[in-house]
Amino acid sequence: MGDVNDRELGMRREITRRDFLNGVALTLGAAIVPSYLFAAFDAEADPEKSPDYYPPALTGLRGSHPGSFEAAHSLRDGTLWDEVGKPIDTGEAYDLIVVGGGISGLSAAHYFRKLAGPKSRILILDNHDDFGGHAKRNEFRSGNRMLLGYGGTFSVESPAPYSATAKAMVEELGIDVSSYPKYVSKNLYRSLGLAPAIFFDKETFGADKLVVNPAPHGGGEGADISQGDSAAWKKFMAEAPLSEKTKRDYDRLHHDKKDYLPGLSSDEKKARLARMSYETFLRELVQVDEQIIKLLSATPQPLFGVGFDAVSAQDAWGLEAPGFQGMNLDPAPGKGINRDAIPNEEAEKYFFHFPDGNASIARLLVRKLIPDAIPGSSATDIVTARANYAKLDQEGSPVRIRLNSTAVRAKHVGDPATAKGVQVSYVRGGKLRTVQAANCILACWHVVIPYICDELPDKQKEALASAAKVPLLYTNVVIRNWECFRKLAASSVYAPAGYHTSFNLDLPVSIGDYHCSRTPDEPIVIHMMRTPCKPGRPAREQHRIGRGELFTTKFETMERNIREQLVRTLGAGGFDPARDISAVTVNRWPHGYAYEYNSLWDKFWLEGGETPCEIARKPFGRIAIANADAGAYAYTDCAIDQAYRAVQEITKT
Repeated sequence: MGDVNDRELGMRREITRRDFLNGVALTLGAAIVPSYLFAAFDAEADPEKSPDYYPPALTGLRGSHPGSFEAAHSLRDGTLWDEVGKPIDTGEAYDLIVVGGGISGLSAAHYFRKLAGPKSRILILDNHDDFGGHAKRNEFRSGNRMLLGYGGTFSVESPAPYSATAKAMVEELGIDVSSYPKYVSKNLYRSLGLAPAIFFDKETFGADKLVVNPAPHGGGEGADISQGDSAAWKKFMAEAPLSEKTKRDYDRLHHDKKDYLPGLSSDEKKARLARMSYETFLRELVQVDEQIIKLLSATPQPLFGVGFDAVSAQDAWGLEAPGFQGMNLDPAPGKGINRDAIPNEEAEKYFFHFPDGNASIARLLVRKLIPDAIPGSSATDIVTARANYAKLDQEGSPVRIRLNSTAVRAKHVGDPATAKGVQVSYVRGGKLRTVQAANCILACWHVVIPYICDELPDKQKEALASAAKVPLLYTNVVIRNWECFRKLAASSVYAPAGYHTSFNLDLPVSIGDYHCSRTPDEPIVIHMMRTPCKPGRPAREQHRIGRGELFTTKFETMERNIREQLVRTLGAGGFDPARDISAVTVNRWPHGYAYEYNSLWDKFWLEGGETPCEIARKPFGRIAIANADAGAYAYTDCAIDQAYRAVQEITKT
C-alpha cells in the first residue's frame, strides 16, 4: 500500500500508540525517553514502582506483548540456560508459589489462603506486565472521559451452568449476576434503528457492500444479536451482492424443512453429523452454492478459532446454524457434541458483562489478596478504581504479585515423593532468580509446563503438549463518534472474508461511576475480533499456523488492516479513519483460548475414555496444575473450578 493511501488511512497521524518494553511504558515517537525506561534493563530495578507504570492505559500491541514471551521461547529452543547466567538466590521462602497471574492463578491463591490462613505467604509470578492473564483491561481517555474495552475474557458466562464452587466465588467477590439488566441498555442500538449487518467484500463477493444480516448466527459478542424479521429478509434479498440462485439457496437453507438423512433414527443422524463438517453437510447434503459456504464459513470462529470446515455438523446443529429444521432431531445432545453447542436455559440466564470484561474479576481478586493495591469495596466501584502497581510486590506483604517475571523451572527439592518443598526459577530483567516454596501451583498454559517442569512423567508431558491454544486478536478501536453506524443502521458487522471477521459497537453497560456512550455524537470503543486460521487443515494445525502468523505480523501491518477494513465498511456512512480514530489497541493472543475437544479431530471425545486434560492435570508431588486448559473448556468458571481442585490436591494431609 502506497504513502498516499497510508495518509488517507491516518497511518501518519499522531494518535496514542504506546507499548511496553521489558515491562516499562514507552511512547513511540517520543522525543524524550522516560528516565525509568533505562531501569527496566537493570534486574535490580522494579519498573512497577514508577508512578507512570500503568499497563491498562497502554495502547498499541498488547496481550502477549514484547517482553512477555522471549524467555519462554528461549527455554523452548534450548538456549535459555546459556543466556541467563548463574542463578541469583532471592532468599525468599513461601508457603505457595503460583506460576501465572490469570484468573485461575489468582483464584488458586485465594483458595489456598482461605485454607492455610491469612498469614500464609504466597508469591504469584507472571510473565506479563499486568495481572489477569487473558482477562485484559484496555483503558482509554477521550478528553476527561474514561472509555473501557475488554482485551480478552468477555463475560461471566458459560454454555453449562456455573458450578457451586464458581458461583460461590462470583458471589464472594460481590458480583450480583441477577442485577445485570439494570446496568445494560439492552435496547439502545435497536431503538436507534441499528441492527446486525454483513459486509460483503468485492474480492470474494464481487462488491463492497454492507447489508442487513437477516439471520445472525454463532458466538458473536454484539450487543443485539437477534433473528431478523421478514422485512430484514426482504431487504437482504434485494441488496446482497449474490446471484439469484445463491439467494434462493440461502432462503432454502433457512426455511425449507427437508430431512437430508432420511430413513435414519435421530441417534443415527447425530452420529453421522458428528463425523462430518458443517461445510461438508452444506456442500454434499444440502447442495448449496459455494458462495453460501463462503458467507457462513467464519461464523463459528469467535467460539472455536476455526471455520465450519473444522466444526462438525452436529455442533452446527447445536449452535442453531441453518439447515436442520427438517431433520427431526430430538433435542438431546449426541455423542461427541461440543459443550458450547448444548443449549442450557439456566446457563443462558447466568450472564454479566463488565465494561472491561472479566478483568474486573481479576481486579476484585487482587483487591481481596492485596487490599492496598486497589481502592474501593464493591463490584461496582472496581470498574473505575485505579490499581496501584507499586503495592503488588511489597516486602512483608503475605501475598505478592511479581510481574514481568517468566517462570522457567519448577523442581522439587529432592525426590518428588518425599520432598518438603519446590524451587522455582524465573527470569526478570534478563537475569535468572530462584525462590523456594512448600508448594507450587502451575497456573500457566499447559503447553509450557513440560518445559518448566521437566521431572513430570512422559505421559503427562505428552498430554500437556497436546493442549493446542487457539490464537486470536481482540482489537479495540476508539472513534470520536459513531454517527457512521447510525447512518448505516448497523450495530455489529459480520465480515466473513475480513481481516477481522466481526466487529461491534461496545456493549452499552454503565456501572458505578462508569457511563457508556449513549448517543452517536459521543466517543465509543469498537471491538474487533480475528482468529487466524487456514481452512481445510486439522484444527490443531490451523491453530499452529495462526499462532505463527500473529507472532510474525508487525503492529503497523495490523493497524493498516484495521483502518482499511473500517473505511471500506463504514466509509459510506461518513467514516474517515484519519480523522475519526483516536486510539488503537491490538490484544495479540497467539496462545489464546483453551483448546476444546472436537468430534472431527479427537477420537476419544467421540468414543469416550480418559481425556488428555485429565491426564495432564494430575498432581505431581508438591506441584499441582490449574488453568482452563485443565478442563479443555475456555471459560472463567473452568479456570475457577480447576484452581479449587488444584488447591485441594496440594493441601490434602
